[in-house]
Amino acid sequence: MKNARTKAILFILIFILLMAGGVYMAVNGVDDEHVGKAANIPLGLDLQGGLSVTYEIVTENPTNAQKNATRDKLQRRVDQYEGEVYPDGDNRFTVEVPTNGEELDAYALLEELGKPGTLEFLDSENYNLWASGKEYTYILNGSDIKAATAGSDTQDGGYLVKLTFTEAGAKKFSDATAANLGRPIYIIYDNALQSYPTVQTQITDGNAVINNMESYEAAEKLADTITIGALPLELQQLQYNIVGAKLGTDAISTSIKAGIIGLGIVCLIMIVIYLLPGFLASIALAAYVLLMLLVLSVRSVVLTLPGLAGIVLSIGMAVDANVIIFTRIKEELATDKNVKNAVSAGFSKALSAILDGNITTLIAAFVLMALGTGSIKGFANTLIIGIILSMFTALVVTKLLLNAVVNLGVTNPKLYGKAKAPAVKNFVKISRVCVVISLAVIVAGLAFLPINKSRTGSILNYSLEFTGGSATTVEFTEAYDLERAESEIVPVIVEKTSLTAGEIQIQAVEGTNQVIFKTADISVDGDKSATETNAELEAEMGELEKVIRDNFEVVSVNTSNIGSTISGEMRKDAVVAIIIASILMLIYIAIRFSDVKFGASAVLALLHDVLVVFAIYSIARLSVGNTFIACMLTIVGYSINATIIIFDRIRENMKSMPKDDIADLVNMSIAQTFTRTIYTSLTTFVMVLVLFIMGVPSLKEFTLTLMAGIVCGAYSSVCITGPMWYFFKKKLAKEKE
Repeated sequence: MKNARTKAILFILIFILLMAGGVYMAVNGVDDEHVGKAANIPLGLDLQGGLSVTYEIVTENPTNAQKNATRDKLQRRVDQYEGEVYPDGDNRFTVEVPTNGEELDAYALLEELGKPGTLEFLDSENYNLWASGKEYTYILNGSDIKAATAGSDTQDGGYLVKLTFTEAGAKKFSDATAANLGRPIYIIYDNALQSYPTVQTQITDGNAVINNMESYEAAEKLADTITIGALPLELQQLQYNIVGAKLGTDAISTSIKAGIIGLGIVCLIMIVIYLLPGFLASIALAAYVLLMLLVLSVRSVVLTLPGLAGIVLSIGMAVDANVIIFTRIKEELATDKNVKNAVSAGFSKALSAILDGNITTLIAAFVLMALGTGSIKGFANTLIIGIILSMFTALVVTKLLLNAVVNLGVTNPKLYGKAKAPAVKNFVKISRVCVVISLAVIVAGLAFLPINKSRTGSILNYSLEFTGGSATTVEFTEAYDLERAESEIVPVIVEKTSLTAGEIQIQAVEGTNQVIFKTADISVDGDKSATETNAELEAEMGELEKVIRDNFEVVSVNTSNIGSTISGEMRKDAVVAIIIASILMLIYIAIRFSDVKFGASAVLALLHDVLVVFAIYSIARLSVGNTFIACMLTIVGYSINATIIIFDRIRENMKSMPKDDIADLVNMSIAQTFTRTIYTSLTTFVMVLVLFIMGVPSLKEFTLTLMAGIVCGAYSSVCITGPMWYFFKKKLAKEKE
C-alpha cells in the first residue's frame, strides 16, 4: 500500500511539473525561434490575412479547359499553405497565401508561382541539338505531367521524383520508350539536365522517375516546381498586396475568449455530474488543450475556420470518451463493487466503444486528408491531431489521475456517484413517429430547392466561395483599417443593399488607403434577384460602387468579376472523399461488429443527419460556402461517433439478453446510453453556443448550423440508429423464414 501511495504521489508531482513545463513552452517557446509558442501558430487567410498576388495569362487565346487546369494546379500547389486561387476577370488569377509573420516565405512562394519552369523529355538526337543551342523538338513537356511526388530509391538508398503522366502523356511516353530502347531519355527542367535514365523496356503505365537526387528536400522541391512547371498556361505577375483577415479583426480574440468560457462551463458541468472523476477529467481536458496548442505550434499547422471546427469536434470526442468511462464506473459502483475495482472495470468496458468511435472518425479524416483539397484538408488535419490527443488524454492521462487518487486512499463511493437503473422506454415504437418527422423535414428541404430556384435563380444561397461575385477595390481619401471598415462602412452597405454583414468579405490593403470588398451577386434597396447575364452582373457591381461613392470620400473605385475559390474539381474531390469515407466506415463497422447491418444503419443515420442540416440551409436560405463544408464534415464525424456508442452497447447486451427479443435489446441499450448521449451533446453544444453568442457575425451561421447538427446527431442516435438496426434485423429474419 505504501508503495502504491508513493508511486501515486510521484506521478502527481511529475504531472504537475509536465503541465508547468508545457504552459511555459506554450507561452515562451523553447529556443530563440520560439518553437512551441502558442502565439506563433500560423493562421489562415480567413483568420489573419496574407499576401495577395494577381497574375495575367500571357498565352494567347487560352481555352476554358486550359484555364481550369491552370487554376486547379495552382490551388494544389498552395493547398499545404491553406492558400486560395480564384479567377479575376477573364484572363487573370489571384493567389492568396497567409504570411504567418514570415512575409519573405510567402513572397518567395508566389514568385515561384509566377515563373513556372519548363519540363522537357528529349531523345538523344534532340538532346544533342539542345546541348549545342540549336532548335530541337519535344518528345513530351510539362503539360503531359499529371503529378510529381518525392520519394526514396529503394535500390540504392537515394532519392527520386516520381512522375505520373496524363492520358495523352502516357501514350506519348509509351511511344518514346518503344522508339528508344537501350538509349537514354534526357529530362530537362528549367534548361538544366536533371536525369538521363536508359530505357530498358517500353513503359506503358504512364509512370517515370527522376533519380539520383542529392537529398529528399531537393527531390521534394523539384516535385513541387515540376507540378507548377506543368501549368498549361504561361503567367506573369501584375500586382501584389498584403490583405487583412476575411473574418474580421475580432475573429481570433472572440473565438479564444469563447473557447475559454466554453471550456470552463464544460468543466463545471462535468464536475457537477461526475463529481471527483469530473474534476480529474477537467484537468485532463486542460492537458489536452495544452498538447493541442503545442502540436499545432511545433508542426506549424495553418489554422483556419474549418480547422477550428475540427478542434471543436475533437474536444467533443475527448469529453465523450470521459463521459463513457465515468458512466461505466457509476454502473459498476451500482453493483456494489469497491471504487478501485469499479474504476478498473469502467475503463475496460469503455475501451471498445472509445476505440471504435475514434477509429471510425479517423478513417473518415484520413480519407479527407488524402483526397480533399483546401479547407477540407485543414479540417482533416486538425481533426486527426485532435482525435489522437483526445484518446491519449482520456485513456492515459485520466486513467493515471484516477488510479493515483484511488491509491492515495480517496475511495468513498459518494465522491464517484452511482448509476440509477435506466428508465427503459419503447424507443423502437417511438422511432416510427420520429422517422415520419425526419422524412417530413428532409422532403421539405428538398422541396424548397426548386422554390428557391424560381425565387432567386439558385437552389441554395451560395456564397462568394462557391459562385464568385465581385471584388470592389476602393481607395479612400483616408486610411481605413479592418476594424474601422467593419464598424463604419459595412453598416452603410447593409442598410442600402440586401446584403448581411456576414455576406461581405473585407480585406484592408496594408500600407495604403485601399479596402477590398468581396461580395456575391447583390442588388440595392433589398430587391435581390437572380443574375443571369454579364450585363446584369456589371450593373449590380455598379450599384455597390454607387453606394460607396455616395456615402464616403473616395479617390477611386475599381470593380472586377471574380470566380469562386472552391473550384469544380475541389467540389468533386469533396464528394468523392465523403463517399469513400462512408464506404470504409461501413466496412470497418461491419467487421468490428460482425454484422453488415450495423454498418448500413450507421451510414443511413449519417445520411439522415446530413440531409436534415441540409434542409435547414435550404429552408432558411443560409449562406453556403467554406463554413458549409466545415459544418457538414463536423456533423459526419459527430454523428458516426454517437452511433458507435449505441451499437457497442447492443453488441455487449446481445451476449446476455434473449436473442429472440430484439426490441427489448435495442430499447435497453438506448436507455443505458441515454445519459451519455445527453451529457456529451450538452457539453459540445455549450461550447458552440458560447461561440455563437460571442463570435463575429461571419461565424454566426456556422455555429448556428453546427448546433443544429449536434441536436440532430443526439436525436438520430436515440431515435433512428438503433431502431433502424432493429428493422433490418427483423426484416432479414422474416425473409429467412
